[in-house]
Amino acid sequence: MQLNILKFLLDIESVISEIESIKLKANNDFLVFKSDMILRRAAERDLEIIGEAIRKILEIEPTIEITSAKNIIGLRNLISHAYDSIEPEMIWGIIQINIPTLSSEILKIKCR
Repeated sequence: MQLNILKFLLDIESVISEIESIKLKANNDFLVFKSDMILRRAAERDLEIIGEAIRKILEIEPTIEITSAKNIIGLRNLISHAYDSIEPEMIWGIIQINIPTLSSEILKIKCR
């Protein structure tokens, strides 16, 4: 595996860890998350970083399979360019449902 791909994978793992911390700070409670703008913005930024890292990984090695890579990159673009249309419910759903899947996939890719 190329070192720059490994670097992006490690970046994604680090950000996923940050997202887990956000969930802890919100007591894994959507209403707490929704009411705390700092937690919401932190989660958005982390998802933006993940989207950019995946975009760069696929530029280097397009055969790497990441479920919903296109959607993840699209979310990054949405957060960057249409931030005013981001709903907390959408971000919460992603960090609850999609991030655990992504975490497993990143681990598998690293272990190849």
